[in-house]
Amino acid sequence: MQRFLVERQIEGAANLTPEQLAEIAKTSNAAVASLGVPYNWVTSYVAGDKIYCVHETEDAETIREHARRGGFPADLVSVVANEFGPQTAGSA
Repeated sequence: MQRFLVERQIEGAANLTPEQLAEIAKTSNAAVASLGVPYNWVTSYVAGDKIYCVHETEDAETIREHARRGGFPADLVSVVANEFGPQTAGSA
């Protein structure tokens, strides 16, 4: 599976309540279950009017189908080419 970064433009996203986020998660989980293919929603981050999600699946079209079934946007879908963090400095 490939890892993808998904950007969703949602006005007022930063003001969503925990209850609203829980409902979005339920909707997303149901959409994942309906796909019938390997799919893993890793995590999501809310920042301003955007939600950034990390998902794993075979291709970008499956990400877009998940969004269609869930009724939420997928404004930008990008394959994650690599990951690194502070621990990476020690491997050079």
